[in-house]
Amino acid sequence: MLDRLQDTPPDALLALIKQFAADEREDKIDLGVGVYRTDDGATPVFAAVKAAERRLLDEQDSKSYLGPEGDSGFVNALMPIVFGSDATMGGRIDGLQTPGGTGAVRLAIAIAQKAGVTRVHVGTPSWPNHIPIITDVGLEAPTFSHANADGSADADALLEIIRAGREGDAVLIHACCHNPTGIDYSPEQWDEIAEALSTSPVLPIIDIAYQGLGEGLEEDAAGLRKVLAKVPYALVAYSCDKNFGLYRDRVGAFYAKVAEPAQLGAALSNAAALARANWSMPPDHGGAVVRIALRDEEMRQTWLDELTGMRERLRWVRSYLAKADGKVDGVPLGHLEDQNGLFAMLPLNKDQIAKLRDDHAVYMAGSGRINIAGLTKGNIDKFVAALADVSA
Repeated sequence: MLDRLQDTPPDALLALIKQFAADEREDKIDLGVGVYRTDDGATPVFAAVKAAERRLLDEQDSKSYLGPEGDSGFVNALMPIVFGSDATMGGRIDGLQTPGGTGAVRLAIAIAQKAGVTRVHVGTPSWPNHIPIITDVGLEAPTFSHANADGSADADALLEIIRAGREGDAVLIHACCHNPTGIDYSPEQWDEIAEALSTSPVLPIIDIAYQGLGEGLEEDAAGLRKVLAKVPYALVAYSCDKNFGLYRDRVGAFYAKVAEPAQLGAALSNAAALARANWSMPPDHGGAVVRIALRDEEMRQTWLDELTGMRERLRWVRSYLAKADGKVDGVPLGHLEDQNGLFAMLPLNKDQIAKLRDDHAVYMAGSGRINIAGLTKGNIDKFVAALADVSA
């Protein structure tokens, strides 16, 4: 039976990682892997995380199972960060822990399917795993344009999907720091999106994986909150992997917003049953660390300070590249300053990307996506010069 299986295409990013590791040039630049890096090129453990881990080591008295809901203290401690001061909206929002943001997206899509959704509209380009998750659950994944050529968000395309929506439709929306474009909706566009969703049968599924890395914690959640204030039902997938640096610990949360508090029990019981069938229960360590850090005033402030430092560094890189716009013909950089988060898309063809790799030791995804955190004060001028060379 297993001889019926065919080879799947190799993951392009994993292949890129291997190529980069094998490159012996000392000035090589990695813009492919989607993790935050300091100006020294490191991806360190947060000081707040280290402090929380020390307390967890001292105080944890059991490794017994938590159940499919995971650490409810983690889920509750995170809610004011995501949803604001009225975090439960009068008892209409609650959730459970998931293995990373990916687990949260998977659970949101599975819940949507169980609730009668048959297709999930996705703005493209999008995170490469969104559509495979949707189709693996058995739903359709029609696409629409997310970005305009000038580096702004194509809100009109999203609004058209929402206004033409029918029963059984859902739409997946990035809350902030869009992956892979870095192009977010403006506050005014979020107002339009929320208003359109308020009268549409389309179910919003909001993926918030980079809160705090764009404009700020509050600013990055503002669009999501506008939508939740207008709609009766919504699903939210959250990741702590980036804004706590807990990549390998797989820390995420799924939340459901319902029209009436009495509906919340059924939504969460279905979510717990699906979680049980998919992964039984999430890993405990990372969620416990976030819970401890958020509940301790000193650790929480340390985390906020670290997050501010990350955000300011990303803004510096974007500003520096924007100022270099005139030095590179045919590859616009000026608009990068108006975008957010770790990622940006450059309009490079395959030959240019290959030349960057072969001639300049610059490694980036074949789509033109770059992780701007891979750029530092020590290598950013080399990158600009390399872009100028391949675009000449």
